Amino acid sequence: MKSIENIKILKNSTIKEALKVIGDGAMQIALVVDYEDKLLGTLTDGDIRRGLLEGLDLDSSIESIISTKPIIAKYNDTREDILKLLLSKKLHQIPIVDDSGKVIGIQEIDDLIKVSNKTNKVVLMVGGLGKRLGQLTKNTPKPMLKVGNKSILQNIVESFAFHGYTNIVMCLNYKSQVIQDFFGDGSEFGVTIEYIVENQRMGTAGALSLLKDKPTEPFFVMNGDLLTDVNFESIHEIYSSGDVKALMCVREYDFQVPYGVINIKNTKILSIEEKPSYNFFVNAGIYMLSPEVLQYIPKNQFYDMTTLFEKLISIKKNVISFPLQGYWLDIGRSEEYKKANEEYGEVF
Repeated sequence: MKSIENIKILKNSTIKEALKVIGDGAMQIALVVDYEDKLLGTLTDGDIRRGLLEGLDLDSSIESIISTKPIIAKYNDTREDILKLLLSKKLHQIPIVDDSGKVIGIQEIDDLIKVSNKTNKVVLMVGGLGKRLGQLTKNTPKPMLKVGNKSILQNIVESFAFHGYTNIVMCLNYKSQVIQDFFGDGSEFGVTIEYIVENQRMGTAGALSLLKDKPTEPFFVMNGDLLTDVNFESIHEIYSSGDVKALMCVREYDFQVPYGVINIKNTKILSIEEKPSYNFFVNAGIYMLSPEVLQYIPKNQFYDMTTLFEKLISIKKNVISFPLQGYWLDIGRSEEYKKANEEYGEVF
């Protein structure tokens, strides 16, 4: 996001003043604001040309030619959402505003397309058997099942690459050669890939004890059967906001009891609640960890990520959550796999 100090202008300015602002700002746009920097509209050289053709001159006010309903983005919108908006509207830049409508910057499409590579490792747990998917995984490892026109795992790899995370480790077990043959060294997908083949099932954290080169900076761990549009940079940013040792992404989950719930003390009925709904946060299978936590993972043993988090909590380490707001689906059963394919085109 770029500064807008040199492209701000008041609505009572002249066309001549606006041309200078647009020229000096070198962004082909001026942001029309009030005295509190609240965005009133935008002005481009195209707006000015149309005004001049309609009879205005250089000393005329810009008020009549301002675009008063500009397309904007909010300060907390994800990079993907802003990029999608820019592409769909065929825009080169977009004003960013806060909750009060105050303009705080401008985002250019070129800066969104350019991704800075990060050195943080991404460890993908892709060794599961996928038994609940029945015949679908008889000859194909679950992460290689296609959703839309790509496998689940390809979607994950490309999403990390999109956010600049290109240093990937895949922990394999079932049908491991299928995955290695498809991804190779990762260069075709803009990443580098290292493979760890588990001789036995290691759980969602146990395989971390097999890492050849131990991470020296915070690293991601993600289950390989998830379909999501999460912004990995946002996770990294929240992780880095304090002395965090482990971050778990969580997803809000609603469960409705299909019956009336009877609250009883001894044999006395105290109340009846008809089909109540309960709200929980559940583990979303995406984590960011400090290299420090590797010391708590036993070597060559089955060890789940939830056990690791319970250990860190018990010894008073700073463990935080990151609530996922976008699309997320755990593809564990045939129903979820069908749903993923139905929703893929709309979401991605």
